[in-house]
Amino acid sequence: MSNSPAKQPSPLGRFFAGLNEYVFHGRLGVADVQLVDYLNDLLLRFVRVDSMIRVRRNTGQPVTEVVQMMFEAERRVGLAKRDVHRHIGDFTLFWSGMFPESLNQRSPIKTGDAFLDYYQQGKRAYAIAADIEADETRPASDLLHRLSEQFELCAYGLREVRREWEENASDGDGLLLS
Repeated sequence: MSNSPAKQPSPLGRFFAGLNEYVFHGRLGVADVQLVDYLNDLLLRFVRVDSMIRVRRNTGQPVTEVVQMMFEAERRVGLAKRDVHRHIGDFTLFWSGMFPESLNQRSPIKTGDAFLDYYQQGKRAYAIAADIEADETRPASDLLHRLSEQFELCAYGLREVRREWEENASDGDGLLLS
């Protein structure tokens, strides 16, 4: 246990935590605190675009498509492989949950992801990541297994988080997603 004081959540962190708790605990009846905390952390991480494109080729270029991320994951071993598969799960869950309409706008000409089922790939990626042994600084394997098994529920819950956010914004009480 550390002697340093606990880091205080940012206003945005408190906002996301409140929305996630309201939707997942209150409306959907999801009692898994660890899962809801993970989803809150996911939203906070993905506020920063650089977190979304953290997987890079060996040339240093960012990987922006799931198909490319899958290729990069297969080129890695151990914790690096686990981290890329976890990122694929996070990436597909974020887009499936928060912006599902953007998935329908993918053009086969523009991206190889147009042929992917984000739900299937996200579930698969979390399951693969969960099966790779990790240290205590990474999310526990049982949590990643739950994300894989409950991917659809998590994506639905994130859509509801967005809906609540937008409703609050239209009332003048919150922030607007744009």
